[in-house]
Amino acid sequence: MTPESFAFLSGLVKARSGIVLTADKGYMLETRLGPMLRREGLAGLDVLALRLRSAREERLAAEVVEALTTNESSFFRDGKPFDHLRRLLPKLAAARAPGQALRVWSAACSSGQEAYSVAMVVTELGAALGGRRVEILGTDLSREMLDRARDGAFTQFEVQRGLPVQMLVKYFRQDGARWCVKPELRAMARWQPFNLLEDARGLGRFDVIFCRNVLIYFDAPTKSRVLGMLAGMVAPDGVVYLGGAETVLGLTERLAPAAGERGVYEQARQAARAG
Repeated sequence: MTPESFAFLSGLVKARSGIVLTADKGYMLETRLGPMLRREGLAGLDVLALRLRSAREERLAAEVVEALTTNESSFFRDGKPFDHLRRLLPKLAAARAPGQALRVWSAACSSGQEAYSVAMVVTELGAALGGRRVEILGTDLSREMLDRARDGAFTQFEVQRGLPVQMLVKYFRQDGARWCVKPELRAMARWQPFNLLEDARGLGRFDVIFCRNVLIYFDAPTKSRVLGMLAGMVAPDGVVYLGGAETVLGLTERLAPAAGERGVYEQARQAARAG
């Protein structure tokens, strides 16, 4: 693959998803796009890059971006955000007007483990939420991942990653080699395609936003843009959960770390009052 072809393909991916592919990612392109090249009868990435320069290849361009998106997720990933969520939701429920639902957004949700983990937390809290309805939205730019999330079926390996056995038995049923989310839990989440580079105002306001381990793939201007968007969508007393290796430092002044918490961010004026 020529440097020009790599520059074109990496530019396409960045423009459409925000993901930055550095020069050492040539092997990843060859590995992930190999099946597509064989299916389309293309001799290599240079030929693919040439073909994608045509405006008529929208379907193929979208498939390239999806293939190069890292879809990594697990149930109750990193643990601590969900411990915090268990403490937070009853407080938010008590602060809301009668009949007002709590809204949770799992951004870049991949195959749905994070959103289903939230659903399990909500169910376990039960009466502590005072009958408050909780809406859970999972979004991702990968329609393939959203189909998997909507299907709610996971492998033995996937359910062994972070999911306590008692919750597996309680909320899943075994179907051959797969574990399927029970209908009542599946009904708690809805799924829709969404790109974090798009205008998010149509999604509405959220009390809790999970956007974890996504910013690490973006450059600084894109991180700032996304964080500013999240700050504008979270309720004044709500929180944004980021990955443990992610920060708002030097990227936005609209979000600040919650006191004594790791990976938990509040609107800056709320954090200032708490301090």
